[in-house]
Amino acid sequence: MMVRFKMYNSFGFKSLAAMLLFLILSISISYRASAETTMHTNNWAVLVCTSRFWFNYRHMANTLSLYRTVKRLGIPDERIILMLADDMACNARNKYPAQVFNNENHKLNLYGDNVEVDYRGYEVNVENFLRVLTGRHEAAVPRSKRLLSDEGSHILLYMTGHGGDEFLKFQDSEELQSHDLADAVKQMKEKRKFKELLIMVDTCQAATLFSQLHSPGVLAIGSSMKGENSYSHHLDSDVGVSVVDRFTFYTLAFFEKLNMYDNASLSSLFTSYNPTLLMSTAYYRTDLYQRKLEEVPVTNFFGSVMETIHTDLAYRTTHPRKTSETKMPLQQSVKHDERRQLINSNVQDQTSDTKIEDKQCPFTRRWHAFQGKLEKIERIDSLVNYGLIIMFSLLLISTRLSR
Repeated sequence: MMVRFKMYNSFGFKSLAAMLLFLILSISISYRASAETTMHTNNWAVLVCTSRFWFNYRHMANTLSLYRTVKRLGIPDERIILMLADDMACNARNKYPAQVFNNENHKLNLYGDNVEVDYRGYEVNVENFLRVLTGRHEAAVPRSKRLLSDEGSHILLYMTGHGGDEFLKFQDSEELQSHDLADAVKQMKEKRKFKELLIMVDTCQAATLFSQLHSPGVLAIGSSMKGENSYSHHLDSDVGVSVVDRFTFYTLAFFEKLNMYDNASLSSLFTSYNPTLLMSTAYYRTDLYQRKLEEVPVTNFFGSVMETIHTDLAYRTTHPRKTSETKMPLQQSVKHDERRQLINSNVQDQTSDTKIEDKQCPFTRRWHAFQGKLEKIERIDSLVNYGLIIMFSLLLISTRLSR
């Protein structure tokens, strides 16, 4: 009796260990498969100016310039989180009230009527920034201030301000460390808040901010290497301060030649930065990114996603029939013909399917029915849940046998 109990006990432990191993493997495989097969469905942009005070005018102009660019290329306001640490437009030193420029010719007012600022002033801090990325908001925070992305989203994260070796200053009083950024990105990946993420930083020693990143699907580009400064482009004598940084200026120069239908690649953007003009070395990190930069259009991050509708069957033309029916208006008759043709095609498909099923054996019909149910499962997560239920029932059976 003791031998029998030991045999059942050992069988129970072995089956339990095998089930746990299968569970872990199935979850990891399903996560990877879902990440690889998820379609790119939408784009988001998080644009952050971390500096305040009048002499940092250019940082606000940098952010508003990128804001204007992504809107022009098709990303709507409801998918842009704009964070401005100060309001230079209403500063008492501003010679042009309610206006912000990024060029001394003053032809383009970046602070126009269609600017929607989500976080301004002292709302722009490290805590709120990390809450935006990770989605850890308080209940009172409105939807307009939340990054409501999903596993099909491409996100552009642009930050500008003063930085150093593995940090970026916020409000000249606190710092975002490189490990803080890496931890936030890791949480975003675990929560499936993005499919691909592009981080662009215009600050001194920007490359060091990416040193702790380890999440797949992340692409990063910075305006300068470790030990290098990022410089302003030019001074506006009327405003009295510099109005744009060099890295952002040449980024804007690249995008001003494009529209939302252009296929310029990320590789062409990254190779467009001239160290002589930047007075620093632009750095980009690609080891976490799976695709080739030559094959990725810049509009995958800086523009809109064209909505496409996939159909199984090609459109069929209708042939006019000579009948004595009452004449209808052209548009109404076309809709009527299309509706009638769609019904006929569906009836033909159903009758052909039933004929084929009648000729098949019962086992084949059951197998096709099972496959049809599997095809109705839209997400791999549902399949994993079914597997968990089956494994739980098997576990109960094994524990009962071991007793």
